[in-house]
Amino acid sequence: AAYAAEVVRGGLLSVDRGQIEAAQSLGLSPWRRLRRIVLPQAMRAIVPPAGNMLIGALKGTSIVSVIAVQDLLYSVQLVYHRTYQVIPLLLVATIWYALVTTVLSVGQHYV
Repeated sequence: AAYAAEVVRGGLLSVDRGQIEAAQSLGLSPWRRLRRIVLPQAMRAIVPPAGNMLIGALKGTSIVSVIAVQDLLYSVQLVYHRTYQVIPLLLVATIWYALVTTVLSVGQHYV
């Protein structure tokens, strides 16, 4: 959260002070000044590092999903030892794994 706040703060500080003063001299309200003048220029500095944070979070999610899949298969083994029904359990685990990896793949595509 602190890194994200610094990304936004750095983007806002990247806007030249003269731009803000010009908007003030035109009589724009603080909200309109932020929305019309500051944010469009700040987004050029905010988007690249924010995108890097998102990609890093996605990679971390992929690592966690690998760990979660191992936990899923371990849970399947525990249930198997009680019920001795391996095929239905493995089918459920396969569907769950396919669902998780599909969601992550679609998310990666749009990032």
